[in-house]
Amino acid sequence: MNVLSLFSGIGGLDLGLERAGMTVVAQCEVDPYCCRVLAKHWPHVPNLGDVTTIDWSTVPDVDLICGGYPCQPFSLAGRRQGADDVRHLWPYVLDAVRHLRPRWVLLENVPGHLSLGFGRVLGDLAESGYDAEWDCIPAAAVGAPHRRDRVFIVAYPQRDELRVEPVAFGRGRGAAVAGDDGPARDVADADDAGRVERRGSVAVPAEQPSTERSREAVPDANRIRRPRLEWPQEPELARSWAVEPDVGRVAHGVPARVDRLRGLGNAVVPQVAEHVGRLILEAAA
Repeated sequence: MNVLSLFSGIGGLDLGLERAGMTVVAQCEVDPYCCRVLAKHWPHVPNLGDVTTIDWSTVPDVDLICGGYPCQPFSLAGRRQGADDVRHLWPYVLDAVRHLRPRWVLLENVPGHLSLGFGRVLGDLAESGYDAEWDCIPAAAVGAPHRRDRVFIVAYPQRDELRVEPVAFGRGRGAAVAGDDGPARDVADADDAGRVERRGSVAVPAEQPSTERSREAVPDANRIRRPRLEWPQEPELARSWAVEPDVGRVAHGVPARVDRLRGLGNAVVPQVAEHVGRLILEAAA
């Protein structure tokens, strides 16, 4: 499975997906330090540069597009200006998806994105013919002694005749909205298993009738039972992390220390990307 990596950084997503068995065939990065890291570890992979200037009609087709577009417009640590932020680069990711039409799209961002701009991303993907599943996966889920929650989105072309069940969501004037993804995050939700109802100001899962339907498959209108993408769960060991050793907080004599810290701070934990990559390969088999 060939991969186009956008906002490659120091290659966290790239490394994880290659460990899963994929092949990165092109990257996009402009930060000088990150570009040097990519050139060292992927010397034969072209760096297409600035995603805002690429003519996607000149880029060969790929099986998967991945990318962690800038989080600053959505992060709880920032001003949360959303689409008004000059660093809001999601539209350029969408351009790549619409031109190249990959079989899979893997996106990553901070949890704050769920409450700002996330609906637009899902709407743009749906308008472009893609369904999506997502979850917030902490680094602790793959054994790291810290949380580092990140939202991962996996999108793929819509199935033929996919039904979207409207449900009343109490947004005023009795308007209905597309079927909620439900507690199991089944976006298609053709069985209406994710229906919600309002209790006061809180949306809660509606009581469901007894059923023999399996929650291990994502339902669609064609009655095709696909394996669910099973996200990793936080291990018990992560709840009893060892106390940090009493060491100095400043590292002296480390070359490009600030660049290294910034690169690591923006990077995806490769083990999480590897896990998601293996799920995609299993679903594509």
